[in-house]
Amino acid sequence: MRGKVCGQGSVGGNVMSEVPEVLFVCVHNAGRSQMAAALLDRHAEGRVLVRSAGSAPASEVNPAVVAALAEVGVDISKELPKPLSTDAVEAADVVVTMGCGDACPVFPGKRYLDWDLEDPSGLSLEEVRPIREEIDRRVRDLLDSLVGHSESN
Repeated sequence: MRGKVCGQGSVGGNVMSEVPEVLFVCVHNAGRSQMAAALLDRHAEGRVLVRSAGSAPASEVNPAVVAALAEVGVDISKELPKPLSTDAVEAADVVVTMGCGDACPVFPGKRYLDWDLEDPSGLSLEEVRPIREEIDRRVRDLLDSLVGHSESN
């Protein structure tokens, strides 16, 4: 299943086009999956529909994660952790898990990736920066695999 995005056609009319959907999942949806979703959304510039969720969502996004993304011009200060739903997994073309174990339902025909990344929970901003950089590298690789090479922020 692919998301529909409305854009401008070459003659000025609106055109519906299909874009790949990516779902990032971690346990609390307060760190890794939030960073990955925000960075992919930034780099994709509308060419990918991006969602994130947690198998046991926290009450707020990790403040060090918010600060680490703000340093690179990405504002997630208004984001809230979201619960993982079967519908979100079913709608996604690619599901990227980050330490959520078997909590994510598996559907045939989906591309599943498991990114082994350190959990930023309880870490300082200085300790979160390398995690952000690794997620950014992986997100750019994923984007290239979905829509081809692009110059981005």
